[in-house]
Amino acid sequence: MNEFELIAALCASLPSNSGVIAGAGDDCAVLDSGQPARALLFKTDAVVEGVHFLPSAQPESIGHKALARPLSDIAAMAGRPLAALVTIALPKDFDAEFIKKIYDGMNLLARRHGVAIVGGETTSNPERLLISVSLLGEVARDKCVLRSGARDGDALFVTGELGGSLAGKHLQFEPRLEEGRWLAEHFSIHAMIDLSDGLAGDLRHLMERGNMGAELLVRAIPISRAARRAASADVASGLRPDPKAPAKTPLLAALTDGEDYELLFAVAARDAVPLSDAWRRQFPKLRLSCIGKITATPGLTLRDASGVRALEAHGYVHFS
Repeated sequence: MNEFELIAALCASLPSNSGVIAGAGDDCAVLDSGQPARALLFKTDAVVEGVHFLPSAQPESIGHKALARPLSDIAAMAGRPLAALVTIALPKDFDAEFIKKIYDGMNLLARRHGVAIVGGETTSNPERLLISVSLLGEVARDKCVLRSGARDGDALFVTGELGGSLAGKHLQFEPRLEEGRWLAEHFSIHAMIDLSDGLAGDLRHLMERGNMGAELLVRAIPISRAARRAASADVASGLRPDPKAPAKTPLLAALTDGEDYELLFAVAARDAVPLSDAWRRQFPKLRLSCIGKITATPGLTLRDASGVRALEAHGYVHFS
């Protein structure tokens, strides 16, 4: 049973109540705030030594990543973060100065985005360092973007560049909070998700929630310099599940590496050009690419000069 099979099995029997607007299955849970015009966003995320970072990683970068991951989920819902609780589990021989520097990294990012860190939990963990962050945010009810609204013919856009994140971006990325809110405020975004498990994996989540398919244009996928520069075996080093596996092509890296933390969203085709033009004026330093379209036919395909073919590759999956 892999990660997503386990999630599906557990979600089948989760209790709910009248305060839940959207539960498990989106980037964040959406909860009734008691105010007609606003909703609460609730998210938790964890980073684990040896899975999300190496023991040699800089402590400030570990702290940055621990908070930036749930912030990226708030961004995917077009929300604004409010407050966080931090649980940290430490081995017996932990270095107190190292842990303080982890919090320095978290605190710096929190201040930049107006997030209050209001407490948490400390506990022991015999083998390795683990940090879990629970994050509360808010969003205007009529601007909240779910994964489930994609429509046939919608244009698919992605921010930034993809692939090769383990060359450094996975520890240093900036959650696209301002960009997510701007998109929802100025355009009717039908569906949105952040790319944590890879384009090929996370696009499937968006497709499944909307019961749709998608077609990607190979020439339009924004492949990062890191993905082009080095084979995955060199980039991934010790975090790679199978260091002996053959190197990926740059395209496959862009589709499957994961931890890009960019925004993938669907918008009506008629809005594609106005959105692109407005984006260039608003965010001139951040690339935005139209990479394909939503289709009514289930399945994920790639289109290139030779035609259309099914895409079998998936993103990162725990326990697989």
